[in-house]
Amino acid sequence: MTPPDLLIEPVVRTALAEDLGRAGDLTAQACIPSDARLRAVIAARQAGVAAGLSVARIAIGMLDPAAEVVFKAEDGDAFEAGAVLVEIEANARALLAAERTALNLIGRMCGVATLTREYVRAVEGTGARIADTRKTTPGLRALEKHAVRCGGGVNHRFGLDDAILIKDNHIAVCGGVAQAIRAARARAGHLVKVEVEVDDLIQLDEALAEAPDVVMLDNFGLDDLRAAVNRVQGVGVRPVLEASGGVNLRTVRAVAATGVDVISVGALTHSAASLDVGLDAV
Repeated sequence: MTPPDLLIEPVVRTALAEDLGRAGDLTAQACIPSDARLRAVIAARQAGVAAGLSVARIAIGMLDPAAEVVFKAEDGDAFEAGAVLVEIEANARALLAAERTALNLIGRMCGVATLTREYVRAVEGTGARIADTRKTTPGLRALEKHAVRCGGGVNHRFGLDDAILIKDNHIAVCGGVAQAIRAARARAGHLVKVEVEVDDLIQLDEALAEAPDVVMLDNFGLDDLRAAVNRVQGVGVRPVLEASGGVNLRTVRAVAATGVDVISVGALTHSAASLDVGLDAV
């Protein structure tokens, strides 16, 4: 499940460079002998779901290639407050210099995974899946989308280049739903999915006539969501129905109960609070 180091390392390197600045960790250099060793753990201050633990290995390893990092949990594991997630032995200066970068990224990813797990549990038994969006922190998309998977969610597109999603502004420029879908079909490769966003049932009917792969029901009320689910039952090749817009933990169960296939939730990444994790010497 974990993204390859090739994707994680540039993020970690940028964060370390930002923190180390021009002269490195002045405090550690002033207070700690260059050959001192430190044993420590990364522990959870609150309950949650693990994600991004490999960041600790990468961040510390960049400053001390001989560091020993042992994972006590795996990405996707639920844990309680006080749980030890990672055990570390490394050069003390290197470990303390990498500490904040590792904790910032791990805390962020655990927060996304934990919030995602709450949404996934809220719709259990309905058959609906919880998906993320592109509303991610700039530079952290691969990590945050991995965290969504750790929480039990699924990924929407990673970027503009891996699927066609026709939204309201595309439709406005093209002159209508049907025209936009036809134009997309004419250019799309045989492996590229075509999704179209519709604002009401009239647009849904226009879209269904053009057989898109996915229809996004944008800000539909519950009655219209149920009506949309009923309308696609007689369609030859039924499109995936995705509900989107204004969904929260209070409303997501009712949305899922309408029979939609996917519920996309921007809050998974744009509103998740970082989980509190800390580094403790042992």
